[in-house]
Amino acid sequence: MQIPKTLLQNKKIALAVTGSIAAYKAVELARLFYKAGAEVRVVMTPAAAKFVTPLTFEAITGNKVLLDSNEDWSSDHNHIGFATWAESIVIAPATANTIAKLANAIADNILLQTLLAFNGKKVIAPAANTNMISHPITQANFKMLGIADYEFVGTQTKELACRTTGDGAMAEPLDIFYESARVLLKDEFWADRRVIVTGGGTIEKIDEVRYISNFSSGKMASALATALYLCGADVNLIATRFETNIPKGMHTIDVESSSEMLEYLRDSIRVAKKGKLSKPTLMRDEHIHLIKKKPYLFMAAAVSDYIPAHPQNGKLKKELLGDEWHLTLKKNVDILQSIDKEGILTVGFKAEMDAKTAKENARKMLKTKKVDAVCLNVLKNASDFGKESNTIEFITATQEILLPQKEKLALSFEILKEAKELE
Repeated sequence: MQIPKTLLQNKKIALAVTGSIAAYKAVELARLFYKAGAEVRVVMTPAAAKFVTPLTFEAITGNKVLLDSNEDWSSDHNHIGFATWAESIVIAPATANTIAKLANAIADNILLQTLLAFNGKKVIAPAANTNMISHPITQANFKMLGIADYEFVGTQTKELACRTTGDGAMAEPLDIFYESARVLLKDEFWADRRVIVTGGGTIEKIDEVRYISNFSSGKMASALATALYLCGADVNLIATRFETNIPKGMHTIDVESSSEMLEYLRDSIRVAKKGKLSKPTLMRDEHIHLIKKKPYLFMAAAVSDYIPAHPQNGKLKKELLGDEWHLTLKKNVDILQSIDKEGILTVGFKAEMDAKTAKENARKMLKTKKVDAVCLNVLKNASDFGKESNTIEFITATQEILLPQKEKLALSFEILKEAKELE
């Protein structure tokens, strides 16, 4: 999934880098921010400059790095200027020492002074030895910073710089990028709203080694779920195929068959209607809370119209099947038509190959499947599946809106703008 060059356009991000070996990963994080259209400035502690030179960040961002040694009060190149300029500050990596000082409002270097002067959105990605991370005082410091509205991106378990394997490694740059973008792109309409997305082509078993499926890649569903997540929604992505670089903080359910998808979808709708949300985070905890926002369902999955009538256990031997094999199929349940959609706003997806009848079929879908909108995609041939970009016509009972061809994540944000009007 390609990240749009305009995803963070006009956003101002200060990247605060402290003295950890993970500082080299902050270079990639700065690049991700910059390539997504953000203006990026970097502030470093003296210890951080021992791991990565300021020149490296300056080459990537095009901006001078703020250091203890170059603070300038004739411009905004100082801790007050940075704090005033930034829309968000991302501390990555954040050492246990820096976390302790932040929790106690100690400001004995330029980075800490900048953070103490900043009252905007803050994201922090810790990096430390396992024992340092799990120490009761460090854990208490985490709680203190949580009260101060710091958004944490949890550590990961892997081999650390101290040659031991354990929890404490900084999250991957892409994970920090997504959580930082989510803070900046939060949309109050979608924030904490339960949204279910289905995707991918279902896999219907013939025997233990064969199946029938279709060309659907699941990329549109992954992109749509990612856009919703970045807008603050509580997303549940139920799919047969996923993009590899979707946010880890997003809840996903991996399914294969249409019957399995239907089972999980019904459960998810039932929970969503009750208003109970489960929000897994990178800190590996779950918060259950109640909301009153109406849930949404985006049915982007390509569900098999027909399935094998008699799926077999084991492997069917070709010696027994003979020269011709007549596979008997039966009509599959129509998931979108069969589910209870009362109390949930529903957007269906329809792929057509005949441009002449595509809109007519999409309008029939509105009525026969009782959905609030249809995202129509007119394909030329099988090679259109799996492409990085797409064109969608958003069709409701009263209007037809053509959304021009864009990368699928960028297109997803356009779909969400139209979907907001359904409520």
